[in-house]
Amino acid sequence: MNVTLDKTGNVTAKLTVSIEENDYKAKVEKRLKEIGRTHSIPGFRQGHVPFGELNRRFGKQVTSDVINDIVYEAAAKYIGENKLPVLGQPIPVNVTELDLKNNKDFTFQYELGLAPELNIELGKEIKVPYYNINASDEMVKEQDEKFRERFGAQVPGEEVEPNALVKGAIMELDENGNVKTSDDAIQMINGIVAPMYFKDREQAKLFEGHKINDKVRFNPWKTCEGNPAELASMLGVDKEKAADIKSDFEMAISEIIVLRPAEANQELFDNVLGKDKVNNEADYLGALKTMIEQDLSGNSEILFRHEIEKFMTEKYGNMELPAEVLKKWLVNTNEKITEQNVDEEYTKMEPMLKWQLIKERLAEACEIKIDDNDLTNHAKMVAVRQFAQYGMTNIDDETLSDYAKRILADKQFRQRIIEETGDTKLFNALKAKLSVEEQNVSLDEFKAIAEKA
Repeated sequence: MNVTLDKTGNVTAKLTVSIEENDYKAKVEKRLKEIGRTHSIPGFRQGHVPFGELNRRFGKQVTSDVINDIVYEAAAKYIGENKLPVLGQPIPVNVTELDLKNNKDFTFQYELGLAPELNIELGKEIKVPYYNINASDEMVKEQDEKFRERFGAQVPGEEVEPNALVKGAIMELDENGNVKTSDDAIQMINGIVAPMYFKDREQAKLFEGHKINDKVRFNPWKTCEGNPAELASMLGVDKEKAADIKSDFEMAISEIIVLRPAEANQELFDNVLGKDKVNNEADYLGALKTMIEQDLSGNSEILFRHEIEKFMTEKYGNMELPAEVLKKWLVNTNEKITEQNVDEEYTKMEPMLKWQLIKERLAEACEIKIDDNDLTNHAKMVAVRQFAQYGMTNIDDETLSDYAKRILADKQFRQRIIEETGDTKLFNALKAKLSVEEQNVSLDEFKAIAEKA
């Protein structure tokens, strides 16, 4: 067997694999005998089928399979040993059925699309802006109010406030505004409504300022825009019936529950930040400011990476790619891509491919390596962000570590973590190799900069 490579262009090549009978004959015989040992063939005892009969029945297919396997392995081995930067996959040339009756030796050819050479230079002369977002006093105040509400207490109220829960009997009214007394009347004795969640704000206003024993006329259908599930819950009826209920109701208020925000004391500080992390309101507000800025730092990082991608693509993106080979590969591997739409699809893919190639060269220049510890630490950061979405900001390390293990156990999620970890290490390394010009900006200023980027 012989494997040769001929360059057909700067980024294309033709791989030729020549195979002779001696390269595959023994493997064919072995596979045929294996079939005889393991398969039941009519007219013969298992394991006692004459070789000639096996060859007559299965020889052509087995020989074809063995030759294809050997050739594919030889091509893959050659590509690996010679470290050929193949893009996509090798494309077979002139695919036809093997003429095993008249030929014993065969030649296979593959088109290869190769990544272009990129000599990327890094240095302090390259300047990249990095915008740190400062949290304003108003942002800190708003975050403080959210935490105070979250850790506040629900207490009996004297009148309906904007965030109150209202309990009482909800009675259906007739067309004259009187409580219905017929057998089909809808009456929810232990009703509860939350006007702050009403979709129709005018309906919510009907409750404001009312006190216990007051009666409020409202329209349940309007409060939720006719959502059957919400109506069924509010009125205690089946969802099938709820969708048709559009009449007014009267609620006799028996109880009002209001939210009283938590006081700025040690209990609040501990609930938000962890036990004894801070001991006074000034430090607590400072910690909130840091928390907000850390949360916004992700936006700063995204813009920083965008600036690097923009710079590197403008400088190195004018590369030659094996477009025609890649188009053939796209058609061969994707059912949705055809000869008719491949040009359009390739045009969409090309910028991403160029950036991926540049990023790979950058990773080589920065000697980026990823180990299990890197993956675990990044998975824990992902866990922190996910918990924070639910207002859980004080999670112990044991819980984070356990959550990280479960994330990494998911194959698809693990691959995403690997990619994110690689990107994080790469851009951190670039910060050390390039000149990063940090600027402190407000959130509004950052938005304006990002819109122009």
